[in-house]
Amino acid sequence: MTRFTPFFFALVTSTAMAASDDMQGMDHSQMDHGQMQSMDEGQMQPAAPGESRTPTPVLTDADRAAVYVDPAGHRVHDSTLNSFFLADKLEWQDADDGSTLAWDLSGWIGGDIDRLWLRSEGERSNGVTEDAEIQALWGHAISPWWDVVSGVRQDFKPGAPQTWAAFGVQGMALYNFEAEATAFIGEGGQSAVRLEGDYDILLTNRLILQPTVELNAYGKNDPQRGIGAGLSNTEAGLRLRYEIRREFAPYLGVSWNRTYGNTADYANDEGEDHSEARLVLGVRLWF
Repeated sequence: MTRFTPFFFALVTSTAMAASDDMQGMDHSQMDHGQMQSMDEGQMQPAAPGESRTPTPVLTDADRAAVYVDPAGHRVHDSTLNSFFLADKLEWQDADDGSTLAWDLSGWIGGDIDRLWLRSEGERSNGVTEDAEIQALWGHAISPWWDVVSGVRQDFKPGAPQTWAAFGVQGMALYNFEAEATAFIGEGGQSAVRLEGDYDILLTNRLILQPTVELNAYGKNDPQRGIGAGLSNTEAGLRLRYEIRREFAPYLGVSWNRTYGNTADYANDEGEDHSEARLVLGVRLWF
């Protein structure tokens, strides 16, 4: 087989030389430049970094309208009926004249803007109801944190039952201070104002100290109910609660009650002190 090698080598060499002579003899000026320009320039020249090979279509008015149309509307409690109940105070008090059961309850039912509010507070001493009232108010939100309220208040004790018209504001002031200011107009031209506030101080995530204050003032004397004109009484409290669950928290604390002016005189006539401090033990719950 070795004697055929020079023959094949000579044949391959002569073929390559002939092909080279043909290429050198070509007239490049006769090439079809139109065919060269029809080549895919995208394959010849790669895209620059960050540049898309697919062009972005022009934004149209139909595209903009499709973004902002919301056929179903914004639904966050808009058409949903919700409710809430809070027993802020449900407690036993060690009063001078015996044990006392006191309560301060509130709740609402409604939507984001308009709600029906119910409030009740009072106390029973030695099995006898000495003070009790209930309020039914319609609340309308005027901001994310404040409502205006109006409705009626019904007193059951002390004295004979009495009905009041009520209107006021309630909400959250600076630094999460809960506040209520309510004015009342009663039968026979009686008038009253009540201011309430409380604040939660987080000692830990579950141990919370709550100072509270309530102030009542009346427009004129009402001897039958032991109420004097002007500043009638105040109640200040300090309660320490532990939230076993957010919805359930036992607490203990102190409460200080004081009467003023003619109200204090009426209390003295009944043999009652015009100032009293009480130890309290209770539970706070909501659902």
